[in-house]
Amino acid sequence: MNKQKSTTEEWDVRTLIPIERHKKLIQLFKELPTGSSFIFINDHDPIPLYYEFRSIYGDVVGWDYLNRGGRDWKVKVTRTEDSKGREFTDISTLMDLRKADKKEWKHVIFHRYGMMEQGDTMEVIASEDPVEIHNIFIKKFEGKHTWIYKKKDPDEYVIHITKEVKSGLGDDGFSIVNEMDIRSYTPTERHEMFYKAFEDIKPGEAFEFVNDHDPKPLYYQMEAESEEPFRWEYLEEGPEKWKVRVIKTKG
Repeated sequence: MNKQKSTTEEWDVRTLIPIERHKKLIQLFKELPTGSSFIFINDHDPIPLYYEFRSIYGDVVGWDYLNRGGRDWKVKVTRTEDSKGREFTDISTLMDLRKADKKEWKHVIFHRYGMMEQGDTMEVIASEDPVEIHNIFIKKFEGKHTWIYKKKDPDEYVIHITKEVKSGLGDDGFSIVNEMDIRSYTPTERHEMFYKAFEDIKPGEAFEFVNDHDPKPLYYQMEAESEEPFRWEYLEEGPEKWKVRVIKTKG
């Protein structure tokens, strides 16, 4: 391994919207010399990015948490060996689930899908058919995506997931029944307040909340786990104040 540089660049990407911070970090790793590192600060655990790096560039990614939790997740990323990386033509990105912990599969896929733009395609490779993820796509994104099996072998499934339309955010004919500012609470309390507020509203009702960073991870978690349909609408988008309206739709 080449001797690592004595200085390491540090990037605070929390001020960027999710897709822009993602593009920035992908580019940083692409240009990173072997044996060199950079540090970045994020407002949530960026573990899906680790798996995406490994999917594209192979097992050459050093990933060291310097700080965990809250709005200050700090990670040191090192290119441990030289690698060319896969160049994309017919897809936008690659997620090789064979390199990911199975309990992370849903989080990884829905986190990345949430940042995809209309027409983008994600290639998913798995050692078994990701049936549970497929069923969630059918339930949550019917008519808004295509799921195509490119390969079905006993030990290798290759799937292309394409976002056909942008998720519709916003709604008509709803009533706002709750407004709350969760900035002064701990992360655990914020999650509890959010889910309690969603549980308390009926279809056709909405609540609004204010946060001090982009609460996109909550959106990804809701998309993957919520049994009730909803819409998510940004009213303000940072950098200091984020305001979101959550609407429980009528099915």
